[in-house]
Amino acid sequence: MVSVQTDIHIDRPCAEVAGFAADPENAPRWYVNIHKSQRLDGGPLRPGSKVAFTAKFLGRELNYTYEFVEYVPGEKLVMRTDQGPFPMQTTYTWTDDGGGTRMTLGNSGSPSGFSRLAGLVMEPVMRRENRKDLQRLKSILEGRR
Repeated sequence: MVSVQTDIHIDRPCAEVAGFAADPENAPRWYVNIHKSQRLDGGPLRPGSKVAFTAKFLGRELNYTYEFVEYVPGEKLVMRTDQGPFPMQTTYTWTDDGGGTRMTLGNSGSPSGFSRLAGLVMEPVMRRENRKDLQRLKSILEGRR
């Protein structure tokens, strides 16, 4: 099992941070490794919503679909995929933090096949990438003043 959790303070209101981060169309703007995202259904985001992503990780191009399994706007988003060699769950939480927002980004999953062997190195790589992603998100949102 691989489990990584990182967080950052963003000097913007919680509703703004959560709204931007939860919108799948924004994912390629702040995730370093995601190149494309596409909603697979219409209407408001909710549990059951599906999003296709194209990303690059550890030198491999990955195509996968996440399903929203829990979504409380402005508070928490949990999405999960069981596709590919690394089924994963991603969790975002947002809380008020001294006039700004504390965003936590968590990833957990159980690698299989080749990814099981790579699991030993995946955790520190994921942590480093998550920190980059959150820093990029912070730069985008704090630059929008």
